Amino acid sequence: MRRTNKDRSESMRQALIDAGRALFIEKGYADTSTPEIVNRAGVTRGALYHHFEDKKALFRAVVEREAGEVAADIDAAAPAGDDPRQAILEGTKAYFDAMARPGRTRLLLLDGPAVLGTDITRAIDTETSEMTLKHGLQALLSNSDNEDNAEMLAILLSAAFDRAALAIEMGAERQRCEDAIAALIEGLTD
Repeated sequence: MRRTNKDRSESMRQALIDAGRALFIEKGYADTSTPEIVNRAGVTRGALYHHFEDKKALFRAVVEREAGEVAADIDAAAPAGDDPRQAILEGTKAYFDAMARPGRTRLLLLDGPAVLGTDITRAIDTETSEMTLKHGLQALLSNSDNEDNAEMLAILLSAAFDRAALAIEMGAERQRCEDAIAALIEGLTD
């Protein structure tokens, strides 16, 4: 079966994203050069600039893909229709599992905000894992005193999840972080 130009183009784009991810994790954004990226991807420099405006645009694509994968893992672990409380707790475990992928914490929580700025990384998070959390909280808090606060609670809890992921990355006991998040969730419905 012959590959179409669209297939080849998408394959090249994914190779660049994969190479960028690997190098951004190994060396950090600032110390990664575009010649290294195209060499690792096995493409030309022209191909890089055909798909991405610059290195920062490639980095953003890496961060967006990582954030999307985290959200997909959470969605898979906590399907709609489950008990809302249990779905959030399962989503918590899935989040920490997803963030345990080597380099992900650095990409999403450290380098992402530093390189792209907090506005862009916040928008990416809002459209991915925070959106999943918001929907879970809306289901959990329906008909409660906190129902109108679901959106703001999602923002605050998302920050708590991120801080916990950073703490785990630095050696904190994961179970203690999960227990703390569970206590926060329980406090919302008391």
